[in-house]
This record gives sequence, C-alpha cells and structure tokens, in this order.
Amino acid sequence: MKNQAIPIRYGFFIAAALIVYFLLLSLLGLHTNPYFSLFNAVITGVGIYWCIKKYQEYKGVKFKYQKGFMAGIVSGFIATFVFTLFFGIYATNFDATFLNEIAQGRRAENNISVAAILFVVATMGFASSLIITFSFMQFFKSSWNTKETNKNIAS
Repeated sequence: MKNQAIPIRYGFFIAAALIVYFLLLSLLGLHTNPYFSLFNAVITGVGIYWCIKKYQEYKGVKFKYQKGFMAGIVSGFIATFVFTLFFGIYATNFDATFLNEIAQGRRAENNISVAAILFVVATMGFASSLIITFSFMQFFKSSWNTKETNKNIAS
C-alpha cells in the first residue's frame, strides 16, 4: 500500500462508519438529537488514530511529524466531505421532515436551509479532524528528550 493511499483509505473507512452510525440512529428515531453526534468525534478519532499508526508503520523510523499530521488531516477531511455529501443527500431526498425536526428540537425557525445545515456539519467535521489529529500527533511524534540530546545540552 502506498503512503498516499493510507489516508484516502482510512478517510473512506471513517466516512462509512459515520454513515452507518447515522443510519442506525435514524432507524431508532434518534438522528435528530444533537447529543448523539458527539459520538461522531469518537468514530473520527479512532479512524484518525489508526490512520496515523498505519502510516507510521509504513514509514518506519523516518516518520516525520508533518507527514503524519497530513495523513491524519487528509483522512479526516475526506471523511468529513463524504459524510457531508451523504448528509445532504439524506436531508433532501430520503427524509423530507428531517430539517424541520432539527429546527423544532433547537427552537429555531422552521425554514432552515440545507446549505446552512451542511455548512455546520462540514465545519464541525473539519474542526474535529484538525483538533483530533493535532492531539494524536503528540503521541506519535519523536521525543527530543533522548540521551543524545541531553548529552549535547549538558556540554
């Protein structure tokens, strides 16, 4: 597997997991409750973690922070784009009352536009991907606190 394919593959895995989770909530009638969308960050986090881990295994010792960060960001952004596309198709074609149910739950006006909802979904996904990737890269980056570095500093 080439290193460019790792984030793309994991991005589609994350998107598929998000879609399955949303459809499961939809079957249970819970898809309009915004509190269940918090689990989206968990799904995205697990996917980004495994993407970075797989990328690190592929690169081995020469794992660079920037490349690992880009792998996590790309996988998260692909997942966000695919899920936002699915969300738009679902809200406009499969459940005509979905947007009204969201508006009633938030005490908003009944005429929420699809574009506004998609903007919020995409922004939340991109922001979550950025924060999660940055957080996980703290675990994967190389430490500067090595015997070699301490020896050079003490001199």
